[in-house]
Amino acid sequence: MSKQNQKVDFDYTNGPVDAAGRKSNLSMFMVMLGFTFFSASMWAGQKLAEGLDFSGFIWAILLGGLILGAYTGTLGWIGAESGLTLDMLARRSFGEKGSYLPSAMISFTQIGWFGVGLAMFAIPVAQQIMHLPVTPDYMPWQGYLLVLVAGILMTCSAYFGIKSLTIVSYIAVPAVAILGTVAMIMAVHNGDSTLVEQFSKGTKDLGVIAGAGLVIGSFVSGGTATPNFTRFAKSAKVGLIVTVIAFFLGNSLMFFFGAVSSIYVGGNDIFEVMLNLNLFYVAILVLGLNIWTTNDNALYSSGLGLSNIFGTSKKLMVLIAGVIGTIAAVWLYWNFCGWLNYLNCTLPPIGIVLILSYFCHRKEYLSDTMPRRSVNWAAVLGVVVGAVVANLVQWGIPSINGMAVAAVCFLLGELYYGKKK
Repeated sequence: MSKQNQKVDFDYTNGPVDAAGRKSNLSMFMVMLGFTFFSASMWAGQKLAEGLDFSGFIWAILLGGLILGAYTGTLGWIGAESGLTLDMLARRSFGEKGSYLPSAMISFTQIGWFGVGLAMFAIPVAQQIMHLPVTPDYMPWQGYLLVLVAGILMTCSAYFGIKSLTIVSYIAVPAVAILGTVAMIMAVHNGDSTLVEQFSKGTKDLGVIAGAGLVIGSFVSGGTATPNFTRFAKSAKVGLIVTVIAFFLGNSLMFFFGAVSSIYVGGNDIFEVMLNLNLFYVAILVLGLNIWTTNDNALYSSGLGLSNIFGTSKKLMVLIAGVIGTIAAVWLYWNFCGWLNYLNCTLPPIGIVLILSYFCHRKEYLSDTMPRRSVNWAAVLGVVVGAVVANLVQWGIPSINGMAVAAVCFLLGELYYGKKK
């Protein structure tokens, strides 16, 4: 790529981020923390609260957070050191055409979650604030209008790339963290019993290991796209540190929001806690900003993935992905969440292949002398078989099962290709 094109492409879609494109440590922390502010993680917090007492809840978060942090932190290191997007890394590990598989899987799931996020904003606001009847079979026009407005705003901010994502994160992260935490403390203070006592109620039928699995599964798919953002970090060390801290803090906060909502209000979102405290406008603000940060990152990753497949502008692909996600948002919310959870298990095998390929050929990656293949069938097979195992095997933690299988397939392929040289 020419220097002139690199000056125009501030998002470095097809090449490594140079020194001039690197962002401050604070900016990277805000972007990564905003990335983890995922409303669906509150659902996991609700399930943890239903199945674990307070001690088990904490241990599940710590264990799951440690594993999730190790996975995303490693990808954060790779992204920052190489300066490459997930898709550019996949071109080297899966092959030029083989990279279409991970790019398609990332794009498909992230467009899906973008649409679900829009509906997660519009439906509660329509039901709780506007008092409109919303069911899986009926959505009033006001609800669709909310989806449209939110979709346009979020697509526009994702269109302008990393600079816009950083601005949104600087606004949203402090607002969500502070207002959400205050609301959570108010809910506990206004409750009839302490947090520990509330956690002890109900059928506690979830083990710590299973709880840790929920923690990992809540964001391991999105975390696979970590290199798309940490490639702008000043150094590999910074990419690792900001990712681990941001994922642990952000996810833990979301789990607490979901848990407190569940045991004090009966819902699964801090939005419902704020409504219960008569904080209507604050509730809308926090819900919108919370979804906005994750949705922007999802749409940004989708644009990069589709750009890799079709060889077109990332900005154009962001617009197309945003239109698709907005049009399908309500349908996705009511019909596709379960499928998206299944698809989530297909993404961790991609991450482990990227990790193993990078550290097996680190010098070649950094010197840009990595041999280019059309398709690395060992990597492709690893992802396919790993995804099947993750979804079908009931023992253990699904995402880790998938990664283990993918790792074995990829390493066997490395041995085979090595002997042929």
